[in-house]
Amino acid sequence: MLQRMQNSNFILQSPVPGRIKMSMEQADCDINDEGLMLRVCNGDHRAFSVLVERYSDMAYAAAYRMCSDRVEAEDIVQEAFMKLWQKPQSYDPAKGAKLSTWFYRVVSNLAIDKMRKKKPQKNPDVLERMQADTTPADDALQMSQEQVAIENAIQALPERQRLALNLCFYEGLSNKEAADIIGVGVKALESLLMRAKAKLKSELIKSDYSEDKGRESA
Repeated sequence: MLQRMQNSNFILQSPVPGRIKMSMEQADCDINDEGLMLRVCNGDHRAFSVLVERYSDMAYAAAYRMCSDRVEAEDIVQEAFMKLWQKPQSYDPAKGAKLSTWFYRVVSNLAIDKMRKKKPQKNPDVLERMQADTTPADDALQMSQEQVAIENAIQALPERQRLALNLCFYEGLSNKEAADIIGVGVKALESLLMRAKAKLKSELIKSDYSEDKGRESA
């Protein structure tokens, strides 16, 4: 999705007549987030295009890590940017949060809402990614099985634990940033991470893919 957005003009349906065409050639990329949001509040399409370009990769990665479905991740990103365009006043810099933190929260909440509406399912994208792998067949199969076991274990975590794990380990956010996005204190975030890692280890031991099992078989 992100490659498509960057290689073509990403179009969002606008609440105003016509369409919003995203083209970085038309926007000033040096303006900070707060300045861009002020312009978006005044209906500035060019400022919005800069924000789409600036945060698309981050938003898609966060959404995909939560739902493990490419189409749903694209829908979540689309919906998140529509909220930013339609209700830019929802972001209040006076509350001390950076735009990136606020937008992470929007994306995460949308992903959680979608996950609550569907039944848990296995993650097919992991095996799809393995099809283009040049690793020998047996090794590739073993790697794909391990990856599937890990992905399924992550997807089985309670939503707040999964979100904490994704933000801190996959998105590389600090504990403070992740805590702000989830809406908890740093200590509570650390507790979520500890429980998530313990649960993952337990599930992977059952699947014979934990580090301990690997050391035993070595």
